[in-house]
Amino acid sequence: MTTTNEAPAYAPEQPSRMQWHALAPEVYKAMVALEIAARKGLDPSLAELVKIRASQVNHCAYCLDMHTKDAIAAGESVERIVQLGAWEESRHFYTEKELAALEFTEAVTVLTDGFVPDEVFERAAKHFEEAELAQLTALIATINAWNRFAVTSRSVPGHYTPGMFKN
Repeated sequence: MTTTNEAPAYAPEQPSRMQWHALAPEVYKAMVALEIAARKGLDPSLAELVKIRASQVNHCAYCLDMHTKDAIAAGESVERIVQLGAWEESRHFYTEKELAALEFTEAVTVLTDGFVPDEVFERAAKHFEEAELAQLTALIATINAWNRFAVTSRSVPGHYTPGMFKN
């Protein structure tokens, strides 16, 4: 048996379709401003969990790369991040407030099934003050917009380092 220290041959990296932020710089600046405004007053750990979950639902590899790295850099556990994809079966990893936020995130992200159900909104409203719930809604809307820009332009994951885009 021969062993080698060569790295495995991974599939080639897909190139980005376009650098949308350079082509629409005013939109990009507005998105950054919206991001900063949307996360104000929200727990940073909760905000990262929400961004990761929305990015999972939207299949946004670039945002998953970014927000998992940011969450880990901020002290979030790898275990809780890994369990986000199956949070309903892994409820014991999260607080009731985080569970309400994750359920709300999915409802706001997947609007193709209809409106955000009253019971989902009411569960979130039990854990978030009205202004905080408005901020959470803005954060979810913002990550969904970022996901759509990144997925459409095929932003390449794997190159982000925490703090790379200081706001």
